[in-house]
Amino acid sequence: MHVVVVGAGVFGAWTAHHLLARGAAVTLVEAYGAAHSRSSSGDETRIVRCGYGPDAIYSELARQSLDQWRALNDRAARPDPLWHPTGVLWMAAGSDPYTAATRETLSRLNVPPDVLSRADMRTRFPHFDTEGIEVTLLERDCGVVAARRAVRALVADLEQRGGRIVAARVEPPLTQDRGADLVRSASTLPALRTLGGVEVAGDRFVFACGAWLPALFPELLRGRIRPTRQMVTYFGTPAGDRRFTAAQMPAWIDFPSGIYGTPDIDGRGVKVGIDEHGGSIDPDADDRMPDRAAVERARAWLARRVPTLANAPVVETRVCAYENTATGDFLIDRHPGHDNVWIAGGGSGHGFKHGPAVGELVARMVLDGESPDPRFALAGKTIDERRSVY
Repeated sequence: MHVVVVGAGVFGAWTAHHLLARGAAVTLVEAYGAAHSRSSSGDETRIVRCGYGPDAIYSELARQSLDQWRALNDRAARPDPLWHPTGVLWMAAGSDPYTAATRETLSRLNVPPDVLSRADMRTRFPHFDTEGIEVTLLERDCGVVAARRAVRALVADLEQRGGRIVAARVEPPLTQDRGADLVRSASTLPALRTLGGVEVAGDRFVFACGAWLPALFPELLRGRIRPTRQMVTYFGTPAGDRRFTAAQMPAWIDFPSGIYGTPDIDGRGVKVGIDEHGGSIDPDADDRMPDRAAVERARAWLARRVPTLANAPVVETRVCAYENTATGDFLIDRHPGHDNVWIAGGGSGHGFKHGPAVGELVARMVLDGESPDPRFALAGKTIDERRSVY
């Protein structure tokens, strides 16, 4: 069995990894390079947390992935680690039902979070001012992945183990692609064609190319996956001050404000991101110039919650690309017009952490014929935004 995977981001790389581990021959096709700067997997860091309110399906995927991220770090044995066990801090307002559901779900999964009082916070994490935050949780077993390096390490390992890497961009598959209501047929895709005119043949094909999926399947996915601009800002820390490193500062999510962040990893500074859908982005052609309003919003949050860094300089900005479904649920399903084509995408800003478990699921679908969970099925994807997964 020869499987061609298009896209060397986190979903594609882990899918290729699990396919190869299952004995399939694997070709991984990527236009710009593994975890490149245009991609959703291309930033320096990603938070791995298991809390998802009542959405146990995502908590379980994250828990499965957590073990695999650690194992990748151990296999890589790098001096610059791929996994940072920082813990992840939750800040919630009042008797927030989402936070209460998170505690219940994580307890059922045997990974209950610590509940921290204001006094606990002052003792353990004096960096943060949690005035007005009524509930603070700590997922102590979670942390931060060095995103770009981890995906690149995974792809390098894939090539060492016999996977084939093709640097090329593929043309949209030839199909009678008339949208999500297309009746499944017996049509079999024999090969892909690159923009250079080279055919890449395979028995089965997986498209895991994030923000590029709507361009490859325009009638099927237009409006069902929407690429958007997302700003993150890195703030420099004081010289010689180790309080903001991964050894002493957790990653965090401030749910009332929609702000998340990571400690200073690899000397890049404290990262502050805004988890709200930005404007649309063309992942190929748009400039990644910073949005001044987003930078100022990040700075205002830092001044409020980490006052020691109120005047910290901006040392780097990055515009990432989310690829959102209407609800935030993933899209992992077989193409309705080709019986040997699968689509894995719709990470919606929270998908990176789940890459290992998603790759394992896609491998089972491709090799064993497993059906997708209804939450991930194409049939449930609409064009009306009603985000419910965070």
